[in-house]
Amino acid sequence: MLNLLGSKPSRHCDGHHRRHFLRIGGLALGGLSLPQVLQAQESSPATRGKPLGHKAVIMIYLSGGPSHQDMYDLKMDAPPEIRGSFKPIATNVPGIEICEHMPRLAKMMDKVAIIRSLYGCPDQHASDLCLSGYPIGPKGRQDNHPSLGSAVSRLQGPVDPSVPPFVGLTIKTGHAPYSNPGMPGFLGTSHTAFQPEGQGMADMRLNGVSLDQLRNRQALLASFDQFRRHVDRQEVYRSVDALSQKAFDVLTSSRLVEALDLEKEDPQVRDRYGRGSATSAFGEDAGPHWMDQFLMARRLVETGVRCVTLSFGSWDRHGQNFERLPEQLAKCDQGITALVEDLHRRGLDQDVSVVAWGEFGRTPRINPGGGRDHWPQVSCCLLAGGGMRVGQVIGSTNRLGEVPQDRPVHYQEVFATLYNRLGIDVGNATILDQAGRPQYLVDYRDPIRELI
Repeated sequence: MLNLLGSKPSRHCDGHHRRHFLRIGGLALGGLSLPQVLQAQESSPATRGKPLGHKAVIMIYLSGGPSHQDMYDLKMDAPPEIRGSFKPIATNVPGIEICEHMPRLAKMMDKVAIIRSLYGCPDQHASDLCLSGYPIGPKGRQDNHPSLGSAVSRLQGPVDPSVPPFVGLTIKTGHAPYSNPGMPGFLGTSHTAFQPEGQGMADMRLNGVSLDQLRNRQALLASFDQFRRHVDRQEVYRSVDALSQKAFDVLTSSRLVEALDLEKEDPQVRDRYGRGSATSAFGEDAGPHWMDQFLMARRLVETGVRCVTLSFGSWDRHGQNFERLPEQLAKCDQGITALVEDLHRRGLDQDVSVVAWGEFGRTPRINPGGGRDHWPQVSCCLLAGGGMRVGQVIGSTNRLGEVPQDRPVHYQEVFATLYNRLGIDVGNATILDQAGRPQYLVDYRDPIRELI
């Protein structure tokens, strides 16, 4: 394995080596072949060296489907079997109330926007809808449509040649659609999310090559010859020879490694975000309670990443809803508010958009096991940053939280808004599919007017 840190790993309270997380095992960055990376370097020299200078989005997938009526849309006038045991609290925006287990968010509601009337979700346990705007269809994952990160990689390319435009921080899960970082669809593997511990990187390793050897080009060349003979059959590597010298410079760049190394971060900032664990929440097959991901995401966009995806928590609460959600909501509350607060503190709130949501809502009626089941009829969403008009709630549901009542918002309208914040005109922008036909990014191409 190619270890870009090479130094002694440190063990944290969760038992995981953070240095291990930072190992990158291949000669590709975010699906970009080295020639592609280097070509981008030559075509966009004006973007190099800027601290941000670009628009970015952080996509937080709440794996399993969070209950809208237990977070942002509590129904206190409904019968007990619907409203549950949680109480609403006032926020710093008059007239807006949210769940009592999210007190940090309540104090900074003026920095976020909540959508209570989200629709357009099928009954599918998958991140595809939340990362692309499209569910799993008959053509496969995301019905062959690219995720937002992949589309941005194709349309805007890398900000820095040594930093991939699209990074996925999702952990591996047994249910693969949960750990999908955002599929490239018809764009192909060249626009796949870069995953620091992803399988795509594990398939392309230079065994036995350390950082010190990498810096010694002569030693690396000897190791690289055998690797090159193995991959010469693949089209993406045909031009490596001509650019190999520069390619090694790309690989030895410290920018991406430093962004992922949280030991370099101010301890007080880390404490504000919290640490959590990289293991699945509650030991279930879902995202982790790992607040480090939120901080990692901020550091990555500052380094030049255009889109970062991550998963958080286990929200498929068919049982123990009111026993487990207080812990999970509190951690989610800490991580998201730390991220939003940090973006404002660092002057990034105009450039970096944040979205946090799941694949569907939960049943209004509490089941006999004390949980809520799948409810595709309506869901919820949190948005922040990106220069959006925040401090508001958009839409509403009926008295029992069953269906959108006022201002229904489709999932793809959120995507249209995010693309807009990235500087992409979804009304006109198209990408050629594998058959050479132009495809729009989403079918609903009007950004949410209340936010723009």
